[in-house]
Amino acid sequence: MAQATVGRKRIRRYYGKIHEVLEMPNLIEVQKSSYDLFLRSGDGPKAADGEGIQGVFQSVFPIKDFNEHAILEFVKYELEKPKYDVDECQSRDMTFSAPLKVTLR
Repeated sequence: MAQATVGRKRIRRYYGKIHEVLEMPNLIEVQKSSYDLFLRSGDGPKAADGEGIQGVFQSVFPIKDFNEHAILEFVKYELEKPKYDVDECQSRDMTFSAPLKVTLR
């Protein structure tokens, strides 16, 4: 039976057959890579069709009215630089964000 000391006086005993604890995956890195893939920050609107935010816009558009006289089509999007940096947003108690501009026709 393996033992480990937790805190000052508490002893944790392991009664199972597996004594090694698996290493935790870097969950923040998984979330950040998923978010970067969604935004395609390096590629912008040139991202591959069907991927990221470009794919979301393409799946929603074109929007047509009931009689199909008016059609709203997605042309491109642009993710601009944030107005304030992270530190300034924290000091102003604001949300850190960047403007997303979409061109439609």
